[in-house]
Amino acid sequence: MPKRVDHQQQRELIAAAVMRVAATQGLEAVSLRHVASEAGVTAGMVQHYFSSKDAMMKFAMDAASTRIGERMSMLIDTLGEQPAPKELVNAVLTALLPTSEPGAADDGRVALAFMAYAATRPTVAEDLERSNAGMREFIAGLLRQAISDGQAPASLDPDSTAAALLALTDGLAVQMLSSNLPAETAIAALGAQLDLTFAADHSQEHP
Repeated sequence: MPKRVDHQQQRELIAAAVMRVAATQGLEAVSLRHVASEAGVTAGMVQHYFSSKDAMMKFAMDAASTRIGERMSMLIDTLGEQPAPKELVNAVLTALLPTSEPGAADDGRVALAFMAYAATRPTVAEDLERSNAGMREFIAGLLRQAISDGQAPASLDPDSTAAALLALTDGLAVQMLSSNLPAETAIAALGAQLDLTFAADHSQEHP
């Protein structure tokens, strides 16, 4: 009787190999041959599941995004019931940093490689654009809540501030991966910016 093939398992095996190659050897090393060697399969099998490098990178980025989402959920769960908007934003952005959490550094390298890869490929960039837009809107929503609750200045622009916070986080992640910026320094820098962002609004207080 022919052996039953678990196609999803095979795809995940190959995607994991893509991520390892991208994380340890760089984006330029992601090829059918290198990925097949890393996964312990034939180049033909890799091509069967992923018709192009774009497809391999997208699947690997989806897997990395899933793990990042899981880390976000874990951090949010530690906040207890009804956390403040500032705590939620801090948890979400901290999960994007390549800290010492298991797999975080590799996921960060894959994300960085994927951003560079997508920069010159408009069709690949579409998914990244949607993901980033969703993240910006989520953070902007929390900022609006904070403004409404008097936990952030009324003058704050939620949309541009959300974009700036994500850009800061991306920049810190790049510094951590490329310049050995210590995680504690990156987390402190993010925290300092959040302190400024979520400064209590005293403009409506009366003497």
